[in-house]
Amino acid sequence: MSSELLDALTILEREKGISRDVLIDAIEAALVSAYRRNFNQAQNVRIDLNLQSGSMRVFARKEVVDEVFDPRLEISIADARNINPNYSVEDVVEMEVTPKDFGRIAAQTAKQVVTQRVREAERGIIYSEFIDREEDIMTGIVQRLDSKFIYVSLGKIEALLPVNEQMPNERYKPHDRIKVFITKVEKTTKGPQIFVSRTHPGLLKRLFEIEVPEIYDGTVEIKSVAREAGDRSKISVHSDNNEVDPVGSCVGPKGTRVQAVVNELKGEKIDIVKWSDNPVIFVANSLSPSKVLDVMVNEGEKATTVVVPDYQLSLAIGKRGQNARLAAKLTGWKIDIKSETEARELGIYPREEMIRLFDDEVDVDFNEEEEEKE
Repeated sequence: MSSELLDALTILEREKGISRDVLIDAIEAALVSAYRRNFNQAQNVRIDLNLQSGSMRVFARKEVVDEVFDPRLEISIADARNINPNYSVEDVVEMEVTPKDFGRIAAQTAKQVVTQRVREAERGIIYSEFIDREEDIMTGIVQRLDSKFIYVSLGKIEALLPVNEQMPNERYKPHDRIKVFITKVEKTTKGPQIFVSRTHPGLLKRLFEIEVPEIYDGTVEIKSVAREAGDRSKISVHSDNNEVDPVGSCVGPKGTRVQAVVNELKGEKIDIVKWSDNPVIFVANSLSPSKVLDVMVNEGEKATTVVVPDYQLSLAIGKRGQNARLAAKLTGWKIDIKSETEARELGIYPREEMIRLFDDEVDVDFNEEEEEKE
């Protein structure tokens, strides 16, 4: 039996990645449970498991007392000293109580407990592995779908992709391979539960880290992301290295880098703009691809008023206000857009000391074709 037990522990340690100590603790706990259940005993018992010989011995642990109230848990000082004269009150006496047929019964009863402990240990390993991957991207395979979730296999575990985290322009089928963003890892009674997303702005950020080496190595930094999944997104980028063009790095040669991200997101339009700590420049950049004439800043309310040429007003606002809405999310500033004519009528444009935004300060997005005329 010893070789079988040792072989089993070695296989579980190698294949399941569970330490031998964890397995031994599980076996000992199972044997204690088996003894109490099958022999109707309530003693405080200890199992001595000898891995070398494969033997199992059961020892009842009893406290030495002056007067015995529960003989299953206590032993009198007189009886204890008959065993060893050195015992005193409050010592613990151990006596072997191994039943003759304990090995057979223990093996039957312990199997289920050991399996459960091994499963718990496996769940702990999976949880530890995936908790470190929160806010990371993984490739998974669609397993099945229902009205609430898409179940995505991540190898060792199935993740849940809720309906509200699915892109509206995508249709999923079993065996589809998709990239997902891990939003949350939870411990539950049924094991680790992992929630993933296809709409989270973090997915866009991680995709650019994969495609753009300058982002991965830290030369270019993504400062902020605003996303309406499946339709349009904006990202702002910055580099402390003046010799590096952050927007050009993200676009890539002939647009190959950003196009790879667009393809993964099933045609979602992506505007890449240059970040600036100057809100005038940053807000103007964020409204790309529209041209901006002036930006007036209200620091107290963190609000801006932007003036654009009359013919660019619909482009600046975007379809259903999308361009302005994304620009506000990207910058963190409220944006009120006015046409040049309206601004002149209100007397707010041109200003006496107007800040002019030159072409080299404002970056355009990857979508080179003219935006649809809203």
